[in-house]
Amino acid sequence: MAYLVISCSLNPESRSRNLAKDAQNRLETLNEKMVWLDLAERDLPMCDGDAVYKLPLVGEMGKLVKEADGILMAAPIYNYDLNAVAKNFIELTGRAWQDKVVGFLCAAGGEGSFMSPMGMANSLMLDFRCIVIPRFVYASSKDFSDNGDVTPEIKERIDGLVDVLVKVSKALS
Repeated sequence: MAYLVISCSLNPESRSRNLAKDAQNRLETLNEKMVWLDLAERDLPMCDGDAVYKLPLVGEMGKLVKEADGILMAAPIYNYDLNAVAKNFIELTGRAWQDKVVGFLCAAGGEGSFMSPMGMANSLMLDFRCIVIPRFVYASSKDFSDNGDVTPEIKERIDGLVDVLVKVSKALS
């Protein structure tokens, strides 16, 4: 079993990246094989639906997704949706998502966007038959300290999401 943790924020002070790091730590505590992917460190092209699929980097990203048994996608919420980087990544890697177990970790400024991951979840379920863990993590600015650490409640929710992702992934393998 191998898990992929994707940080979709390009912001160097990203709170969603902090959520992803906590999930990474939980996977390491559970002694699970894990791959860390920070999209801020990759110069991914915008999906053009054509020539972009021939680029080696796009193929490499698709391979990471395809080889993962479970995927955690950490993304900021912008304008009541996951950021464009997350959507672009899915568009670039497309069919590699087929039948994956997926969980979401989301960071937003306020509490009103808590249903934002649903559009992406529906797309992954319908287009690629993904199993989406309904226990996603949604954290607003009040859930982070000044140095970016999450509250104990959010940490507990991250641990719960990771635990369920591992359990479901193993059950389906």
